[in-house]
Amino acid sequence: MPYDDSVPPTRRARPLLAAAALAALCLTTITGCGGSRDTAEGKGTDASASPSASASTSPSASAAPEASPSASLPQGPLTGRTVVIDPGHNPRNREHTEEINEQVDIGTGRKECDTTGTSTDDGYAEARFTLDVSHRLRELLQAQGARVLLTHDDDRPFGPCIDERARIGNEAKADAVVSVHADGSAVGNRGFHVILPAAVKGGGADTSKIVKSSADLGARIAGHFVRTTGSAPSNYIGGGTGLDTRDDLGGLNLSTVPKVFVECGNMRDPKDAALLTDARWRQKAAQGMADGIAAHLKG
Repeated sequence: MPYDDSVPPTRRARPLLAAAALAALCLTTITGCGGSRDTAEGKGTDASASPSASASTSPSASAAPEASPSASLPQGPLTGRTVVIDPGHNPRNREHTEEINEQVDIGTGRKECDTTGTSTDDGYAEARFTLDVSHRLRELLQAQGARVLLTHDDDRPFGPCIDERARIGNEAKADAVVSVHADGSAVGNRGFHVILPAAVKGGGADTSKIVKSSADLGARIAGHFVRTTGSAPSNYIGGGTGLDTRDDLGGLNLSTVPKVFVECGNMRDPKDAALLTDARWRQKAAQGMADGIAAHLKG
């Protein structure tokens, strides 16, 4: 998972607004939007990952071609809207440990520029997963007319740092920003969760204007993710809501536009890993996120 990460505390408060919105989605569009609750999210520089954690092992062949960002966009329900997709980590971060360990300002303190991310036990790197899903998500949103930007596209030696990731969305005046990740937790911890920004104010951070809109974005993504992928909300974070609020992530703290992080599953659990390495499931994950983003933007 993160980007911006470190292992979080065991318990996290769940946002009432976002939880209520997800509950409403569950009642109207889904059956059995359940799950349990418990602990940590992060993976950051995953200490438990094997040396091949950032290997470019590619599990299944890509089911969806990458769309060119410069392609002329069709007219659609998202015409005139801008979405920024933030693929978690960079496949080559592991080759630039000195650079990604540099501390950057996250408004309320300082944190590492970036981390390597996690991987499956077979060496499928989170950074590869996030790029693949981000390409699929971009294509789905562009098909609806949205202008879509990626914070990076495996086109730089490392990073971008977490503060720059936030700045890219801010400068684009994005209507929504989604950071794509996969977690690196213990075996038996399964399911997805969406991380929402907490109310934070200090230094260069002030999320007061985006907490409500980000909660709506996250709840809509969570509801559609359940319906489209068939995956349950996390059984170890979020108390069964699939939603978690954090105040320690620079990518959220420094955002001035609605933004969430999506942890699509746990790469270190064999059952979740089987999904994350399946191209057909990754297409469903992208579709669930696209549907949630569209629902948020349409109001």
